[in-house]
Amino acid sequence: MNAEDLGYLPATKLAAMIKAKAISPVEYMQALLDRIEAVEPKVNAFAHVAADQAMDAARKAEAQVMAGEKLGRLHGLPATIKDLAITKAMPTQMGSKIYAGNQPAEDAPIVTRLQAEGAIIVGKTTTSEFGWTGVSHSPLTGITHNPWKYGYNAGASSAGAGAAAAAGYGPLHQGSDGAGSIRMPSHFCGVFGLKPSFGRVPNYPVSTNDMTSHLGPMTRTVADAALMLEVMAGPHPLDYSSLEAWPAPYGARLAEGIKGLKVAYSPDLGFAKVDPEVAELVKKAVGRFAELGATVEQVATPWAPPGPDLVRFTWPAHLARLIPHLAKWESQMDPGLVACIKESVSVSMKDYQLMRDTKMAYVSSIHRWFQDWDLLLTPAVSVAAFPAELLQPPHWPQHPWDWISWAEFSYPFNMSWNPAASVPCGFTQEGLPVGLQVVGRRFDDLGVLKAAAAFEAVQPWADKRPKLG
Repeated sequence: MNAEDLGYLPATKLAAMIKAKAISPVEYMQALLDRIEAVEPKVNAFAHVAADQAMDAARKAEAQVMAGEKLGRLHGLPATIKDLAITKAMPTQMGSKIYAGNQPAEDAPIVTRLQAEGAIIVGKTTTSEFGWTGVSHSPLTGITHNPWKYGYNAGASSAGAGAAAAAGYGPLHQGSDGAGSIRMPSHFCGVFGLKPSFGRVPNYPVSTNDMTSHLGPMTRTVADAALMLEVMAGPHPLDYSSLEAWPAPYGARLAEGIKGLKVAYSPDLGFAKVDPEVAELVKKAVGRFAELGATVEQVATPWAPPGPDLVRFTWPAHLARLIPHLAKWESQMDPGLVACIKESVSVSMKDYQLMRDTKMAYVSSIHRWFQDWDLLLTPAVSVAAFPAELLQPPHWPQHPWDWISWAEFSYPFNMSWNPAASVPCGFTQEGLPVGLQVVGRRFDDLGVLKAAAAFEAVQPWADKRPKLG
C-alpha cells in the first residue's frame, strides 16, 4: 500500500493487521507522517504535529507486538485530539492568540483512555477560536481548508478533526460539540461524526456553557466510531456530569439493523431554511430507511419553535466569560467572536434565569415527543461548504456573528442531550459532501450507531476520497 492508502485504512482493519504482524507500527506511522507533511499545506488540519513523539510511541508499540505482550484495542493506531482538549505533552491553544504556546500540566480523560488502549496521539487538530463558530478559521491557525475544495469551509469547531478524517490522516479523530461542532465538520467533509448522549464521554475541565458540550468520535466508518466511543466512554470522577454507565458493546451490535423502528423525518423542523440541493439529497437518504425495514413518516416537530430564540440568547451569554480578554486582545481576536461577546453585555441574571426556564420546558417537550419515535432524521446542516473566510454563505442572510442561521438542526440536541450523528449521504453537483442527521432518544447511542451502520451498508461512503495528491 502507498501512504495514501495507509492513511485511509479503517481502525478496525489496521488494529487487526498490527496484531497479526501484517503491518509494522513504525512503518505505518512513518508513512502517515509523510502523508501529513505532503498534504498539510493544502488542508491545514493541525495546530500541532507531534511527529517525534508519535515515532517514539510507534517504536515502543512495535516492540510490544514483537515481544508478544498483551495489546490494547487501539494498539499502534494513530489518533488526533482537538485543540480544545488539554494535553500535557502538547500545547493547548484553543485557536486563539491569547493562549498561544499554552502548555497544560495534565491530560483530559479522553487522552489517557485512548493511550491506555494503545493509541498514539499524532497531534492537535485546529478549532475556531474557543470553538465559538461553525466556520473553519481562527486568528491563530488561519483557514483549515475543506479537503474537497481548497478555500472552502471544513466546518467547525472541530475543523481539523473533520478535515483530517477526510484527508486520510489516519482513522480516529476526537471532536467536541456545543451546538453542532462534531456534526457540522462531518457534514462539510463527508465523514461520520457522533455527538453521544451528554455525559457519555467525560469532559474535563467541565464546560461552563450550561452543559451543552459533548465529546465524541469523528471517523470515516461507523465501526471505527463505535470502537473509539467504547474506549472514550464511561464515568470519570473529574466530570461530575459523566454518566454512571459504562459503554455498551457498540461494535459487536452494529449489524442488528433498524427493521420495525418508528422513524420520524423533518426536512426543516418547521422553520429552518435549507438549500434545495441539500434538501433533495437528504430526502433521498431518508427513503433508504424505509428500504431497510423501518416505518418512516414525515412529521411535525411542535417542540421546535422556541429553539432559535433560545440559542441566539444563550450563545452570546455563555461567551460572556471571555469579556475580560477584550481589553488586551480584542484587535487580535476573531471579529465575529468579539461581536458575539459584546452582545452578552446586555444580558441580566434575571433574563438568563427566565430563559433557562424556557429552555427546560423546551427540553422536556423534545423528550416527550421522542416517546413516540425511535429516531428523527433531518439535514445535518442547511448548506454545503462555502468560502471559509465568510461567516455565512453569500446567498444567506448576513449578520455580524450569527452563523447559527445555517445550522438550525444541531443545537436542539445539545440542549436536550440526545445522541445525534451526521452521516454522509451524497454530494452536490459541485462535488461537495452533504450529511444526514440521525437523532436518537437520550441514552440510545447504540440505536444511532446501528441506524448509521445500516445506512452505510446500503449507501457506503468511506471509499470516496478528495483529490489531494
